[in-house]
Amino acid sequence: MSDQAKPSQPSIVPQLSEKVFKEISNAVVGKQEVLENIFAAFLAGGHVLLEDYPGLAKTLIANSFADVLGMSFHRIQFTPDLLPGDITGGYVYDRAEDAFVLRKGPIFANIILADEINRASPRTQSALLEAMQEHQVTIEGVTMQLPEPFIVIATQNPIEYEGTFPLPEAQLDRFLVKLSIGYPTREQEAEILARRRQRREDDFHLAAVSDAAQFLQAKQDIENVYLDVDVESYIVDLIQRTRQNRKIAVGASPRGSLALLKLGRAWAAIYGRDYVLPDDVRRFVEPVLSHRIILDPDLWAMPNAAEGVIEEIVHSTPVPVINAPL
Repeated sequence: MSDQAKPSQPSIVPQLSEKVFKEISNAVVGKQEVLENIFAAFLAGGHVLLEDYPGLAKTLIANSFADVLGMSFHRIQFTPDLLPGDITGGYVYDRAEDAFVLRKGPIFANIILADEINRASPRTQSALLEAMQEHQVTIEGVTMQLPEPFIVIATQNPIEYEGTFPLPEAQLDRFLVKLSIGYPTREQEAEILARRRQRREDDFHLAAVSDAAQFLQAKQDIENVYLDVDVESYIVDLIQRTRQNRKIAVGASPRGSLALLKLGRAWAAIYGRDYVLPDDVRRFVEPVLSHRIILDPDLWAMPNAAEGVIEEIVHSTPVPVINAPL
């Protein structure tokens, strides 16, 4: 048994999660699994990369989470001419004050939507690196803390490469998960049309069910979730196999194993458990590893090659049998 302390009070995560998903469902039809994965990433303290086709509600989902969680939200449209200062802000001359004053950029918000992030130059993309990892920005030599929580949701289109700049590995590694939303089913698309007809307007009006302080408390509750030593070893085994597989040129870093640990805890808490099961870890292996491994060059042209290799690793790694802690 671990020496992890039992929480003195029940976790607020299950109740908060239920409220969040119920309210967001008023705007987003279906996609429950995607919403759960995104919220788990939020609770685990990570950033999310959404890679999917246009028009699949990526912006709507990001905005809905900000509204429902009662947090500030800014959308940054990445373009080739976007400069780092357009994100972080800078000092401008104020004639009235006869002095240079700081004008903060859109990065100063709780939730940032970096739309089509791969359309900006590497120099501009790198402006996010310090913010995503350190939750701070440096402007003219002055370091300033960003609001807490600070979450980046970045999007990119997987089929348009003209005029884009692929994200460097260092920046990809800073996203906790890479997810796709996928097309709605026929029934879900019919529901989307019916709701729009009944609503009689494009806009959605969602109620806040939380605030930043309550969300930070929920994040802290994740630290009380029990992680058995065998599940911890299972995480290590999964990551080690990415470094030993001959189909993978570069395996996952320790940041990948930490991501699985935190996401497993978050998922358990969402479903009202104070301990992690191996299945909690397994469900996040692909979202965590798909952008963290570099395949052998012979596989680069094969569609869905990374997913196939990850699935092979998952199926070949023995799953521990654990007992629920008393």
